[in-house]
Amino acid sequence: MTQVEKEISYTTTNSYSTLNTLTKSTKTVWFVCHGMGYLSRYFLKYFKQFDANENYFIAPQAQSKYYIPPKSKYVGASWLTKENTVKETENVMRYFDAVFEAENIPNNLNFVVLGYSQGVSVAMRYLAKRKLQCSHLYIHSGGIPKELTPEDFSYLSTKVSLIYGTEDEYLNEERIASEIQRAKSLFGDTVSIHPFEGKHVVNADLIKRLA
Repeated sequence: MTQVEKEISYTTTNSYSTLNTLTKSTKTVWFVCHGMGYLSRYFLKYFKQFDANENYFIAPQAQSKYYIPPKSKYVGASWLTKENTVKETENVMRYFDAVFEAENIPNNLNFVVLGYSQGVSVAMRYLAKRKLQCSHLYIHSGGIPKELTPEDFSYLSTKVSLIYGTEDEYLNEERIASEIQRAKSLFGDTVSIHPFEGKHVVNADLIKRLA
């Protein structure tokens, strides 16, 4: 008896969500990647306090959806797991390409990238692989992918803000120190560190102040 794992390619369809309208008044376009357990349309609620005339938000949707325990009443999603990560990352990158092609963002606007929790990994990998320029990168309460190097971001000249809650249940002092060191090794003096009193939550007020 022989068991073989094989691979195929096929076309799939996925959604993404936007907040506000891209107009002549828009000054900043945000590409915001949610954390595990979110759906993109709910993740956008954190950004409703921003000026709707000047800010346009694009929230891609993680493709792997699941029922959230214990009651399995709500649906969440996950970007990547340790299973077949390289190939799954390629799928996410192609999906992001399709989102950008659909949105056709004007080059004259500020472009901001934000990753929250698990969204940090896909946001940073996309910047590194596609060499996208942005005016501000937010690394919010998530782990920086271990394979990324300073050379991956040598093209980038931008503000980088690392944000984390001092009571984050997924972080300890050792992990925080490690992530800060990783950020500094990748971005040098361009990275600023912003701890806040709180748990593993999106700090929209802090994001807005840093913007």
